[in-house]
Amino acid sequence: MGVILQDQVALVTGASRGIGRGIALQLGEAGATVYITGRRPELSDNFKLGLPSLEYVAKEITNRGGKGIALYVDHSNMTEVKFLFEKIKEEQDGRLDILVNNVYNSLGKATEMVGKPFFDQDPSFWDSINDVGLRNHYYCSVYGSRMMVERRKGLIVNVGSLGGLKYVFNVAYGAGKEALTRMSTDMAVELNPYNVCVVTLIPGPVKTEMSLKNSIEDFVKDESEVYEKGESTEFTGKALARLAMDPGRMKKTGKTLFTEDLAQKYDFSDRPGMEPQNIRSVRTILGTMGKPEIAKYVSPKIKLPKWVIWQSVNRF
Repeated sequence: MGVILQDQVALVTGASRGIGRGIALQLGEAGATVYITGRRPELSDNFKLGLPSLEYVAKEITNRGGKGIALYVDHSNMTEVKFLFEKIKEEQDGRLDILVNNVYNSLGKATEMVGKPFFDQDPSFWDSINDVGLRNHYYCSVYGSRMMVERRKGLIVNVGSLGGLKYVFNVAYGAGKEALTRMSTDMAVELNPYNVCVVTLIPGPVKTEMSLKNSIEDFVKDESEVYEKGESTEFTGKALARLAMDPGRMKKTGKTLFTEDLAQKYDFSDRPGMEPQNIRSVRTILGTMGKPEIAKYVSPKIKLPKWVIWQSVNRF
């Protein structure tokens, strides 16, 4: 890919593992200075799962050609979040080019309540899901956009989910993910005059460290085969890095983008042997509907238009 973002400063929240790590590594490979955040070791599941530390990920970024900077941040504590942006502003002379809102409190909390209707859950479950996954993203976007508006350029990417398009896990999870998409769209309206691009990026099914170490069949029984053929965490990173390099990205502001669509547009592929599943692909849709025998005869290039996806979730 070459060193193309060598003068760029990025922040990727929740980058100790999974999609966040994949994004941070690809931005580093493109030459960017990448701040990454994660929970303190005593609060993180990484050690128990045998996964690398946040500092190790920062070294990986530097080894890829960028500059990795690890910062421990509790994203449920808005005082710490504010301090994070003040630190970046001070260290980078007010510069922040790319903000990736990826941190999520715990997918485990969302899956714990699968099969239990919202009215049988304690209402505080909403906060446990959306305090970090939605509220924090708003705070980060406020602080990050202030630096971008001052320089009249920037990119904010909110990492979304299929849960923003259809029912997944439970009510609190879906409401938060769809709200995140709406937040991107509305922020784009207000930031457009300042040349700041805001998008929601939705990966397809992803093979994360968590899904490899735990049975995803426990909470996505009807779609486990699709997840087994999922994309790597760095596939999302490649999509985001290419978007950051695109001089015409403002044409996409306010839009919801899918990783595999960007792979076709920017002509990149996943790791050898990986088969990213486009969520608009008729083949993928048939597979999730339990019709793999029919799906195998359909070309993966045949996709539903985005307006059809929108109509399928439209309430009017």
